[in-house]
Amino acid sequence: MEIKLYNSLHNQKEVFKPIVEGQVSCYVCGPTVYNFVHIGNMRPVVTFDLLRRLFIRLGYKVTFVSNFTDIDDKVINQAIKEGLNEKQVAEKYINAFEEDRETIHSLKPDYQPRVTETMPDIISFIDNLVKTGYAYEADGDVFFRVSKITDYGCLSNMKPDDLIAGARIEENSKKESPLDFALWKKTNVGIQFDTPWSMGRPGWHTECVVMINKIFGGMIDIHGGGFDLKFPHHENEIAQQEATHKNKIANYWMHNGFINIDDVKMSKSLGNVKLAKELLKAYGGNAVRFVLINSYYRAPVNFSDELLVSADKEVKKIEQTYRKLAIKLQTLGVDINSKYEGSLDSEKFLEAMADDLNTPNALTELYAELKQGNVALRKLDATKEELEKIFYTLKDELWVLGLEYSLPILSDEDKKLLSDYESARKAKDFATADTLRAELISKELL
Repeated sequence: MEIKLYNSLHNQKEVFKPIVEGQVSCYVCGPTVYNFVHIGNMRPVVTFDLLRRLFIRLGYKVTFVSNFTDIDDKVINQAIKEGLNEKQVAEKYINAFEEDRETIHSLKPDYQPRVTETMPDIISFIDNLVKTGYAYEADGDVFFRVSKITDYGCLSNMKPDDLIAGARIEENSKKESPLDFALWKKTNVGIQFDTPWSMGRPGWHTECVVMINKIFGGMIDIHGGGFDLKFPHHENEIAQQEATHKNKIANYWMHNGFINIDDVKMSKSLGNVKLAKELLKAYGGNAVRFVLINSYYRAPVNFSDELLVSADKEVKKIEQTYRKLAIKLQTLGVDINSKYEGSLDSEKFLEAMADDLNTPNALTELYAELKQGNVALRKLDATKEELEKIFYTLKDELWVLGLEYSLPILSDEDKKLLSDYESARKAKDFATADTLRAELISKELL
């Protein structure tokens, strides 16, 4: 199946062609672990989890990497605030993030590198940039010389002259140009590392480049993150990679849209930041994930209590039909956890997903399958084969979307209860049927 992705590098949708046939290499910028993550941090988590699941479903071997920034001014400031060291702060919020990731049903990355674990490689990388003239040292700090990159701005479509004109004038700046960015920062506060230039810590823009080269050993297929990372973070990543390896790191650059809260862009300055853990606790992983996948990934997503309540109702409707099918099939002797050998009806769903993750259209196909399921459940002459096909198609599509449901596994007693209920209904023994129905409802089997 042909997959099309919107490539931010060329600002157009393109047919995906992997570097290695049948394999996908993907790197997504992860969180800076200095606090509990907000709901905006979960959008790339869900977006690129969808992409990963799609590739896996279509038979690709996927290597998926997402990092943790565990050295940063924010981490150091939080450590001082909490009376902890940087490692303790990072560990605390990495664990919290992992809990959120699991709750929202995103698969664990194959690799989760940390800056602290990559430090020798980062220092060596910066040292090479200095030696080749792409970077320079100034009083213990090291800056990247942007003027050496002829196509700087290729990702963000920003011209260096315009950027310089709009840059703030810095008094006593150590930099040769306002566009130059820090690769190494000399510091005497917080965690420090010894280098040829100073005791200090790395700038933010270098870590991902180094991690990608270390893990993948060269160009990758897809580099992703939020739209806010396009400039300067991803632009600066490309600049360093061009200086070192003469390529743009990835063939496809993908960026997800922003989060709005009650139709207003979420920002700390407005005080409308919503923590992921609070929304996940209040509404559950399926409902929060549903809000995120109900919109096209490049478009803004609006969070509100009304929308979350509506999403909760929707995911429960999906569950109701899915559970009923699972129960009905078990009464017909089907092991719902066994591998399905028949053909699925997921083609239109997968075509929608393969069209640059068009989740709204994919959900339309899911709802069409759910409708078929409800019709089949009401039919007295629905065959086991018909019900199986619908159930396993839904199972397939729900897995790709990352909507997870716990299905009941019937005991022999449960099966007998359901059989007796059906027999009582057919015999029009309504008193017995009502009694059995109440018992089945208490067991959540109706």
